[in-house]
Amino acid sequence: MKGGHEHGQGNTRHWDPVCGRHLEAPEGHPSSEYKKRRYFFCSEGCRTAFERQAERFRLNELARAGALMSPGRVRWGLA
Repeated sequence: MKGGHEHGQGNTRHWDPVCGRHLEAPEGHPSSEYKKRRYFFCSEGCRTAFERQAERFRLNELARAGALMSPGRVRWGLA
């Protein structure tokens, strides 16, 4: 899962939801809160891009999480 953060085995992994870059330590990086969730970014440019289209990034993250949790085969594309 790329967006925001991921819970692993005792540690938390943070990802920039815009460019997908893994952030070892989110402290000191730009961040933004959207719908009660904190997102971390590698740069101010990624933070600005997120804030312009935060709902789109959130929905993409939810779609990826749903695809990972869905049983069976996932089909991507237009219906």
